[in-house]
Amino acid sequence: MGDIDALYREYGKTVYFFLLSVSHDEGLSEELTQETMFRAIMNIGSFRGDSKITVWLCQIAKNLYYEHQKKSKRTVPYEESATQLDAGHDIASDLEDKETAQQILQYLHELDEPYKEVFMLHALGDVPLTQISKLFGKSDSWARVTYYRAKAMITEKLKEGMK
Repeated sequence: MGDIDALYREYGKTVYFFLLSVSHDEGLSEELTQETMFRAIMNIGSFRGDSKITVWLCQIAKNLYYEHQKKSKRTVPYEESATQLDAGHDIASDLEDKETAQQILQYLHELDEPYKEVFMLHALGDVPLTQISKLFGKSDSWARVTYYRAKAMITEKLKEGMK
């Protein structure tokens, strides 16, 4: 039991805030954080050590969130945004606006892999692109290009939604 407590104290907030940024549900984030920590302890032997433990934990959390979404068959509600998006606007700043954040999450949900995962890890989980490249076993430039393309796809869909 001490292992779970130590792991939770050290990394619980990071995992919780990652899940909260994805789900926008405090209760669900708390529940999935606990399950993430439990699974991490149960599967600590599968941690290869080629990335930070926070990356590994966020990967487990992301998979648990996807499992939850499949089971509940919920989709993120799509809401029309009244805010106009100018060409120089950054997606990260849009995440603070709830309506735009809901749209971004909807568009993110529609992205194919690996774009969806790379964008979530970097933009929502604050995982550095160098760590993401190691997680995927790819080059740093691959991670940068994949993130840029995902961001461009979401931005384009946001612009189309504004018309």
